[in-house]
Order: sequence, then structure tokens, then C-alpha cells
Amino acid sequence: QRQIRFFSSCPYVELETVKVNVTIQDFVADVVSELFFRNTQQMSMEGMFVFPVDPDTVVHTFYATVGNTRIEAMLWEKEEAQKLCKAASGMENLRYLQDQWDLWGHVFACFLGILPPNEEVTISLCYVQELPLQPDGSAQFCWPRELFPRINFTNWFSSKEEMSEEMNFSICLKSAHGVSHITVNSRSTPLQYTAPDQTSAEVSLKLPCLMWDGLDLLVYYKGSHTLSAVVERRDPKAPPGSLLGDPVVMVTLMPSIPEVVPNLGHLGEFLFLMDCSLFQDAQVPMEELLSLSSAHPSICPQNTLLFLLKSLPLGCYFNVYSFGATFKAFYPQSVEYTQESMDNAVGHISSICPDVGGCDLLGLLKSIYNTPLLHGHPRQLFIFIQRKISSEEEAVMAEVYRYRDRHRCFCFPTNRCDNFNLSQAMALETKGECVCIHSRMDMTFEAVKCLQQALQPLASGISLHWDLPPGLEVSMITKAPELICQGHQRSIYAQIHGQARDPEEGEGAVTLQYHVGSQSFDYTLRFSLFPPEDNRLPVHRMAMMHLLWKLAWEGTSRAEKDIHHSTVKSSLSLGVLSPFTSSVGVRMKQMDSWQHDSLPPDSSKLLSSSCNLVPCQLLWLRGFRPVWFKSTKFWMVQKYQLCLETLGHKAPDTEALTQLSASCKGKEKLLSWAFSNLVALQKANGSWALTPALASALGLSKADVEEKRSREDMQPIAWATVLALVWLHQYKWKVSWSELLEAKACRWLQDQAEVQLDEYLEAANSLLGCFVEPTVFRI
Repeated sequence: QRQIRFFSSCPYVELETVKVNVTIQDFVADVVSELFFRNTQQMSMEGMFVFPVDPDTVVHTFYATVGNTRIEAMLWEKEEAQKLCKAASGMENLRYLQDQWDLWGHVFACFLGILPPNEEVTISLCYVQELPLQPDGSAQFCWPRELFPRINFTNWFSSKEEMSEEMNFSICLKSAHGVSHITVNSRSTPLQYTAPDQTSAEVSLKLPCLMWDGLDLLVYYKGSHTLSAVVERRDPKAPPGSLLGDPVVMVTLMPSIPEVVPNLGHLGEFLFLMDCSLFQDAQVPMEELLSLSSAHPSICPQNTLLFLLKSLPLGCYFNVYSFGATFKAFYPQSVEYTQESMDNAVGHISSICPDVGGCDLLGLLKSIYNTPLLHGHPRQLFIFIQRKISSEEEAVMAEVYRYRDRHRCFCFPTNRCDNFNLSQAMALETKGECVCIHSRMDMTFEAVKCLQQALQPLASGISLHWDLPPGLEVSMITKAPELICQGHQRSIYAQIHGQARDPEEGEGAVTLQYHVGSQSFDYTLRFSLFPPEDNRLPVHRMAMMHLLWKLAWEGTSRAEKDIHHSTVKSSLSLGVLSPFTSSVGVRMKQMDSWQHDSLPPDSSKLLSSSCNLVPCQLLWLRGFRPVWFKSTKFWMVQKYQLCLETLGHKAPDTEALTQLSASCKGKEKLLSWAFSNLVALQKANGSWALTPALASALGLSKADVEEKRSREDMQPIAWATVLALVWLHQYKWKVSWSELLEAKACRWLQDQAEVQLDEYLEAANSLLGCFVEPTVFRI
């Protein structure tokens, strides 16, 4: 769930009235809002407006009106903006906000100055935002509870008319597929269609919602769609050939991925990044490592890494990195998962040395991202971290955002880690998962559960093919992603050049092609090249943001300097922040307000009077409380931790329970030791060799195992594998992360056509004294 929150540094400046107009077209929202605040105290107060910004949001218009004075955020190229910032008074307010506030992440902040008693402040805020896809196929739009007028519950039932005057919240919905219905956690008017074909509709909120999470609107479109396209006409005032002077199309990719895929194969590149500070016992032999992991399974990274390596499937690629002040890799580059490479990696686990110095995660990520992708093997990172990265958080997120379409991150910060917010943001940005490992949580279980998710079918080999009328061409602003996971979407942007030879030919088509395992899929969508005009240009603004970041990442050749310069100039008039621009607040009289369809005034005119300039910038805050998240799992994790910590306090009446549990610890430790040894003995292909060590791990004598095999005339490796599989399945309630190990064993056994599995299973049940049904062999 994506949330954008408003935080006021002064709780006495109350929000009295809200006017919001939202236009949602497929998966892009264009928001125009006016917020009316008042200083309710009998003394003057300093005011600051802070608005969190995620990577898929463009805040393009901001101004505040106090009396007859207007403070407006204006964009300049970086060098000019820096000169103006030096001349602005009150920059220390933003520095204080950056270093002292408890919030974490990117925010847009503007210092409003001194607000006299009973003074009204009007905030005008406009932004464009990509909307996330929900599992049920809907587009989700959120509006935070902090940006609704405060509810007076004594008047809740008696003055609804008055409350409705405090809130004017209208929503316009558009889609070429047709608008089906909505769900909203607030009282609203019935959905009213404004087009005969139901391609547009309107709805208004009647009252503020009472939910703690604010407004949550889900928009459902007609049909089941893998593709969505929003075409936006050119700006008639811009020269043809420029981004503004050409039509732009936003294509949202939502691949349909079957849950069961025949011949899926085991493709993927799995990279395990281990914080060295987690490893407190260096140079531990494998025998002692297994003993350690059985005693402390929840806090042993060696144990976790061992189980992850053993759970990988044949045919994939992998590597292991340890990082501290520096970083090291088990292999110079990712290697194919074979028996030899797995044995070498397992042998290297005990050589990871603890390092409590620096934490060069940024350098490690840059090294990984600069390594070419392996064709047909989507890249997935598993990051285990305990130390704070401090001042490099913003740089880390910039790298992750740059390559977010090329990989997925699964992050495991410990509860002592100060980087939970960073870990959560990395996972959310790449459509992965983040699990905070509490001291009472099992790191191995959580990591293997995420590996199961990483091994699920996903779309790869993604490409787009265009069919446009003669005379028109497409220039891709953003590339197709390397992978898309089930239930997620990615939006790409393209610029349409040229002039159609036949003006009457007004349709184009785009075809999405992708692979899921060995299966190929393709879907074609036709779209109109002449949509209704939208002079607010929301799609152009989003495309502009992506183009500017692309220019910043790829650099610009001499031949492209003019294109680069004109693009930056266009971004100034659109109000799109980028690595090349920065904002400064300008205080002026109402009559002197700047026209938004033109470039900002000459900065030299403003330098002569520093009192006209106020701090107004995009900042990275370094606190502990996240300003935005696209997932509610963060809050679930925090509540779970609180529950565990509460239960951790021993009450007087728990003494009997403690004595009872102590009597079981010996058996639990023995079982954990057996399981760890069994895992260590499994081969890369999923089988086990018939050895005395295996018999010992199963609690059997080698003589009994051999006698049963000889009497039934069974193959040694198949017999050993069935024994291990039955034992694992018997104790699955105790070691719930064994599913991947069992699946590997089942695949190997199913490939042994000559083995009579029912006979082997009957013999294994007899020897182990258990009853496991033949369904154990189903993957």
C-alpha cells in the first residue's frame, strides 16, 4: 500500500478545509489540491510544510499564500539554484530538519516563516504519481488521514453538512478498457458514468474516512488485462521533435504468469550478501558449525547460508559475498550450481571472518550492478545486514533505483540494525521482501521462505514491438524491465515521432512478448493516437522525470548536448525536479506571481534581495520513522516484534512452564543436530549417499540400513534418498523450512525410472517406525 503523509512541525496549525481533484487514468494519478490551515494559537508560530516524495511521484507545483504574500517553489538549473540557496535566509531550518527530525526518506520541504495568531495559510500542491497494482488487478490511490480536516466527534452526527463544506474531494476515472467499479473506505457518492461506453466516471467523497490509514481507493477496470496504454497529445506550444512537442505513451506491463509451469527449469542468479559483523565465530570447522547452529538456530548466519546453498536447484547460478570495511566474493563471478561449486561454497562458510569496522554495502552493490546480467537468469539478491550505513543511505537508494528493473532484493536486517528503513525501501523498490529478524525469530526459516518465493515463476525476456501508421516512429524513454514478478507491474514510456502519411489512420498497436520458463507469451493491445486533450500533461511529466534520470545515468555526448540542454529547459517549465535542477522558494506579492507555463525569472534579479528567498528543497532525512511505504508489512513486522518483546518478560506464574520446556531441550537439540547434519550431507542434485554419517543422522546403525537394503535389493543412493526424505517429512512440523530440500529429493527420485518408489517407501517406513504416505513424492 503506497502512502504519502503530511507532517507539521507545529501541531497547533490546524487543517480546516481541503479541496482535492484527482484524475486517475489507468495507473497514473494527477492530483490538484488546496489545503487551508490556520494558526489557532494566540501567539506567532514558525511554520514548515513537509511532504514525502517516493520515486514514482513528481511534485511539480507548490505555493503557499499567507495574507497578501505568496511563497512559490521555482526550479533553476543546479548551479543557479546553489547561488540562490546561499543567499536565502533560514537555510539552517532545513539542515535542522535533515539531521534532527525523526523521519527517514525523501521529502519536499518549504519553510513558511512566522505565522501570526489566527493567520490562515493556503497550500497549493500538485503532483503526478504512478499507481501500484494490487493482487486483485485494481489500481490503488491513497490519501493520508493527516490531510483530512480534524474530526470533531461531538458534531459527527449533527453537522454533516458543515463537515462536507470542509472537504471537497472529487475523483475522475478514465480508461479505454472501461471503468468497472470502485471500493473505498469512506462514504462517497454513487459512481456516475460520464461516457456512454463507460470509459470515464466520477465519484466524490461525502465525509472524511475514520480509518487510521486514511483514504484507500481501489479502481477496477473492465476485463482482464496484461497491457494498458495511455497516450497523451503533444503540447502545441512546444517544437515538434522535443519531448513536449511529440505525443507520449505510457505502457503498463502486467504479465499473466501461470501458477504451475511445465518444464519451468531452474533459471536464476542468486547472490547472497552477508554482513561480516553477523559472524562472531571465525574459522569454525564444519563439525563445530553444525553444533553451533543446532544450539542457536535463530541467530546463526552460518546455518542460514548453509541451508540456502543446499536449497538451490541445479542449473541456476550463484555467488556469496561478505562485506564489512571491504567486501570479498567466494567466486570472481557467479558460477553454475553444481556439486563441486556447492561443496566449495559450503567449505568457505567457516572462513568468513567477523568485521565490526565499516560497512561498504554501496561499493559492493556498485560492483554487482556493473557485472553483466546472465542471459535467461534473472538476478535476485539476498542481503543480510546488521550495521548502519550512515551517510551513504541516499547513495545506496539511488543505485537500487537506477537498476530496479534488473533485479530483486530480499533484505534481512536484524532487530539491532539501524538500517531497517533502508532495507525495507530497497525491497519495496525492487518488488522483493524485507523481514526484520528478531532475536526470537528464525533467520533460516525466513530466508528459505523468501527463497521459495524467489524460485516461483516470473516473466523474463520481456520485449515490446510497435505497429504504427507509416510515417510514425517510437523512441523508447525507458527500457523494458528484465523481469516482472507475479502480481506486480512496470510502466514504461515512449515518445512518438513523425507525421502520419494518412491523417485518418488514428490507431497504433503494441505487442508484449515474454517468457515464463520455457513457455512464450505474447499479447497485443490497440490504442488511439488521438486521445482527448489534457493540458496538464501528467504523462509527459512522468516521462520527463524518467528521461532526465536516464540522461544523468548514461551521460551525454557532445552531439547530444543540445538535446540535453533543451530537455532540462523543458523540465523547468514543467516543474519536474531532476539531478540537473533544484528548487528555491521565492516570496512575492500576489500580483507578482509567476506564470507556470514559462521559465522562471532571471536569478540575478533575485540575488539582489535575499529576503525574497526562502528554503524550499528536496531533502533526504536521516531519522528512524519512514515517511512512505508501499506495503503494510512493515507495520505488521513491528507489531509482531512488540508482541514478542512483551512475551519475553517472564511472569511469576510461568515457572512451571519453564521447567516443562527445559525437559524437552535435550531432545530438541538432538533433533536440530540431526537435521543440520542431514542437510549438510545432501548432494546438489537432491540425493543422499548411503554412508555411516547418514545412518547416524537418522538415528540408525549402518548395519540395519544395509541389511534392509540388501534384503529388498534396492539401489544404495535411491534407498538413502528415500530414507532421508521420509525422515524430513516426518519431522516437517519441527523444521518447516525443509520444503525446498524435499522438492529437490523428489525431483531426483522421479528421474530414476527404474526405482519402485512404493516399495522403497514401505521399507523406509518400517525401518524408521513411521507412516509417511506416497503423496510425499509429489512436488
